[in-house]
Amino acid sequence: MASGRLPVGSSHGHNGSAPVTEPLCEHGAPWILYLLQECVDNRWEYLSVVVGLVSMFCFLLSTLPQVYASYRSGKVEEAMSFGFLFFLFSGDLTNFAGCYLTGQLPIQIVAVIFYIFTDLILISQFLYYKIKNSSSKKTPLLKWLCFVWCGAGTLLLLSLPKVIIESNTMLTQGLSTNRKSMKLAGFICGYMATMFYLLSRFPQLYKNFQRQSTEGTSYLLFALAMMGNGTYGLSVVLVLPALRGSKRVFLMDHLAWLLGSMGVLVLDFFVTAQFLLYRHRRTSKSVEVDGSTEAEPLLCDEEEQSVL
Repeated sequence: MASGRLPVGSSHGHNGSAPVTEPLCEHGAPWILYLLQECVDNRWEYLSVVVGLVSMFCFLLSTLPQVYASYRSGKVEEAMSFGFLFFLFSGDLTNFAGCYLTGQLPIQIVAVIFYIFTDLILISQFLYYKIKNSSSKKTPLLKWLCFVWCGAGTLLLLSLPKVIIESNTMLTQGLSTNRKSMKLAGFICGYMATMFYLLSRFPQLYKNFQRQSTEGTSYLLFALAMMGNGTYGLSVVLVLPALRGSKRVFLMDHLAWLLGSMGVLVLDFFVTAQFLLYRHRRTSKSVEVDGSTEAEPLLCDEEEQSVL
C-alpha cells in the first residue's frame, strides 16, 4: 500500500530558528510565510519548500488508488498483506506522536491525521471483506456498520485537527523550558516511524511472491509513494547550498527520516519489479471468478443484486 510518509520534524525550518513574524521577513515569499510560518528569501530554500509540498501531496494521494481498487474488486484480503497495513498504520501513529510532541506546523499535523484516516479505511476494507467473503450468508448488518464507521470517521477527521492543533499549542507553550527532552522524544518517534515504514514492505513483498501475482493491488499507491519519498530527499538536499548553519548537524537532524524515505524508496523498486514480473499472471481464484459474477463492492445494494 503506502510508504514512508512526510517525516516528523521535517518542517523546512532549515535555519533552526523559531518561526519568524511578518516584520522580520520583508523579502520572503508571502504564501510560504502564511502557510508554513517560515521566512524563505532565497531560491534554494524556495525550491526546497515547493518540492517538500509536492512530496506531501504525493503521500496524501498515495492510498486513494488502493482504496478504490479494493472497492472495485472486493478481494482486498487476497491481495493485501495485513502486516503491510499494520506496520504502515503503526508508522503513521508514531509519526503523529512525534509531530505532536515536537510542536510541528499545523499543515504537518493535518497531513498525518489524514494518513491515519486513510490507513483506517484500508484496514476497515480488509476486515470487512475478510469477514464477508469467509461467510456463506449475506450480512446486511455488516454493511450498515460500515456506513456508520465511515460517517463517524469523516466527522472525526473534520473536527480532530483543530482540537489537536489548539492543545498542541498549549502543550508547547507549557513545556517551552523542556525543549531538549521534547526534541529527543521527537527523534525517538522518528526512528520508530522509520522502522515501521521499512517493515511494512516485507509482508507485501512476500504476499506477492507467494501468490506470484500483484492482482488486486494498485501500482499507483507505490508509484506515488516513490515520488513522495524521492521528492522528500530532494527537498532536504536542495536546501544545503543556502544553509547558514552546520550542514553536518542539519543532516544528522534529518538522518532518521532520510534513511526511512530512501530505504522505502529502494524497497518500492522491488515492488515495482514484482508488478513487471507478474503483470501477465493471474491468481487461480481470479480465473475461476471470470465466468461468474464480479465480486460485490463494499457499498453495493445486496437486495438489488439478488433480484438480478
